[in-house]
Amino acid sequence: MTYPVRVLTRSPVPQAWYRLHVLVREGAKFLTVGSVGYVVDISIFNILLYAGGEGPLYDRPLVGKSVSVVVATLVTYAGNRFWTFRHRGRTGYAREYALFFALNAVGLAIALACLAFSRYVLDLSGPIADNIAANVVGLALATTFRFWSYRRWVFPAVVAVVDDERQAVRPG
Repeated sequence: MTYPVRVLTRSPVPQAWYRLHVLVREGAKFLTVGSVGYVVDISIFNILLYAGGEGPLYDRPLVGKSVSVVVATLVTYAGNRFWTFRHRGRTGYAREYALFFALNAVGLAIALACLAFSRYVLDLSGPIADNIAANVVGLALATTFRFWSYRRWVFPAVVAVVDDERQAVRPG
């Protein structure tokens, strides 16, 4: 399978247009995969905390959020590797998987910080407050971090250099 590459040319207009096109396309796919992960995440989170009134982890929202994010991470890795970033260079599943989980741990820490701040500093609790803190504010911040970090470290771009005559492409 041939992978599109980021092309380095002397003209900034084609390069900027190409980068914007790739960014928008990857962003749309990332948000689609993330939406599936989001449904998995909030479903498990709410079941663990509020199933039947008070769920099994009702008094431990940070544990519940951690469990829901780990399950959602398993789902989103597959979607991102095989769809969102399939055109990017492969660096090995073990490396990608380890980095993906490590960066998701940072994203989880961002969401947990928002939830902990809401719960323990602002003294807000209940389904609405917990979901806004963890699944709206925390998730928005974590998603921004994840998109940037996946593109940079987990699924890096392949770089090629085009010579002046545009006859040969060689890896950069």
